[in-house]
Amino acid sequence: MGRVLLGLALLLPALVALVWSYVVPTVSTMLTSFQHDSLVGEPEPAGGENYQQLFEDGLIGQFGFALLLGLLPLAFALLAAPLLAVVADRAGRVPRLVTRGVLALPIAGYAPTALFLGWRVRLAESDSLADVARLELTGILAMTSFGLVVAVAATAFLSALRQREPGRRPTPALLTVGGFVGLAVLALTLQIFTAPTLLTGGGPDGSTVTPMLDVVQDSFRIARMGLGAAGSTVLLLLLGLLGLAATGLLLASRTLIEFDGWRDRSGGLPGNPTTTATPAPPAALAAPDGPAAPTRGPGRTVYLGTVIAALVVFLGIFGWASAPWLQHAFGGAELPGDISTSDVLVNTWLPPFISALVSVGLAAVAGFGIGALRPLGRWSELLLIPFAPWLFVGVGPLAVAGFKRVAEGDQVNTFLGLIPPVWLSVPALFVFTLLFRGQHPKWRSGGDVGRTLLLPALPMLAAVFLLTWLFSAQQPFWSRLIASDVDRMPAPVLAEMLMAGYDGPKADSLSLVLPLPLLIVFLLAFAALQVGYLDRLAIRVGRSASEPPAPPAPQNTGFGAPVPPQPYGPPTQAYGPPAYGTPPHQYGAQQPYGAPTYAAQPYGAQQPHGAQPYSAQPPQGSVGAGAVPPQPGPHGAPPAPPAPAQPPPAEPPPSVDKAE
Repeated sequence: MGRVLLGLALLLPALVALVWSYVVPTVSTMLTSFQHDSLVGEPEPAGGENYQQLFEDGLIGQFGFALLLGLLPLAFALLAAPLLAVVADRAGRVPRLVTRGVLALPIAGYAPTALFLGWRVRLAESDSLADVARLELTGILAMTSFGLVVAVAATAFLSALRQREPGRRPTPALLTVGGFVGLAVLALTLQIFTAPTLLTGGGPDGSTVTPMLDVVQDSFRIARMGLGAAGSTVLLLLLGLLGLAATGLLLASRTLIEFDGWRDRSGGLPGNPTTTATPAPPAALAAPDGPAAPTRGPGRTVYLGTVIAALVVFLGIFGWASAPWLQHAFGGAELPGDISTSDVLVNTWLPPFISALVSVGLAAVAGFGIGALRPLGRWSELLLIPFAPWLFVGVGPLAVAGFKRVAEGDQVNTFLGLIPPVWLSVPALFVFTLLFRGQHPKWRSGGDVGRTLLLPALPMLAAVFLLTWLFSAQQPFWSRLIASDVDRMPAPVLAEMLMAGYDGPKADSLSLVLPLPLLIVFLLAFAALQVGYLDRLAIRVGRSASEPPAPPAPQNTGFGAPVPPQPYGPPTQAYGPPAYGTPPHQYGAQQPYGAPTYAAQPYGAQQPHGAQPYSAQPPQGSVGAGAVPPQPGPHGAPPAPPAPAQPPPAEPPPSVDKAE
């Protein structure tokens, strides 16, 4: 009961953050969608007029164009990423680690604002910016997102390929990861905002407007908050369905994440240092470095050459797509007025740092409560369902409600207003829950909390925090709404303003978006996490590889027979004498799970500890129907079966006098 209460108590702060960050803004957005609200005066009822106007303005076409933008990234995630993961896995340990190190580069270099502003400068120099339409925008977005999409998806597929149980193929795990990645790409596609805003502005003639861009234009450009809230409500509905589908996939497949590091040298199960008597599974010893034995001979050479070629192509596409930004990323920036570089860096990195610290911390605590303490037993993962509708929801669909909250609190153009209104990272909650669920059997089988639960989660905590911090700092959506004062603008918004100056674009401002020292720090951190930690993570479905199998059914059970061990805890020792008819064993032989059994002694032999020989006459009535045989002493051997009752001796014949 204490474990149940503690698990629910650790989940409570995350529920409070969910209500404040997601539930209340969602309800507020839905209510605003049925009003005429312009932030000036009192809102008026609108009924369904906003939704009618929304569809008349081409909402269906906007969603269709968003899906078109995500078509190539979806192909990269479901085709290129798994192929790269498979060839890297089959090539061996060293090529796999090199691949993981290379995959850290696009993640550490995530700077969409700088990337698209760089492309804007290149297109303007070639007088082709005005010609950017749907197909051109689709191609630019596909090439610029190639590195990040393949890097994240291939990292997940490499973990799915890490299988250690004999006879278990990685196909179910690969399919589960592929399904989840596909749903995530679709959800992110529906929320695309930065690329069309910076490259086309929605033109020409509104042909490149996406649902998220339409929400911003309706709500903040023409001040029709009700119309923008209607678009946000439709978007929230679709994202909620995608989140529920992804959660159902994880629950139905019983997905978990296991850390295969810190193996027991004594031969116990991986991650369980206290196990010394149970030999490790053969698969755990056969594949210490990865999912399976790499291909050997000529086949391995083929895989090695393939992975080298794949990495060259990967780096070539990523370098070509990032070149318009990188050629302006290492110079100094001229800032207007009295603005200092330190002020810009503080506005850029400190507000998202606070939000990431709180949101990831609450997610880790709640994930420990669900995955490790398991308050509902085998059904504990059902506690993720209340969070599922907001699994893929970003700041954009809740921007109308968030801006109204900030405006009512007079926090526009303030430091507090720059903090993203996300106090719980729902994706991080899912990650920590699956990780603690995978480590739970190792803890329950005798491992200590620190070694089996806390230490494997610390690198994951660092990885998720760094990702959340970096991605939040590089997304200009929220700061565009809040920071209209130059003194409060973070680097992405300031760079966008300087690029649109009357005296021409100032490309040197791109160096402030992701400074080179920070880029190097993130690159080293993500590379170390990829090689030293993420390579030891395994995404598995079904029963955990570290969960002990069920014991076989015992034989010849009866009174005093050995009791089979329970799934957790030491084996139970037998009590009482052995059952009658049990075959004798060699004196002093150790029997399974119970106390040593000694062979029965012949009736005339002396018993241990001074027991009377069976040849002596037993007391009258000591043995018979319903009588209990004598029990052994604290350290003595079980007694032999009692002698059968003997009839009283017959009277001797009358003696004959010798004299006769």
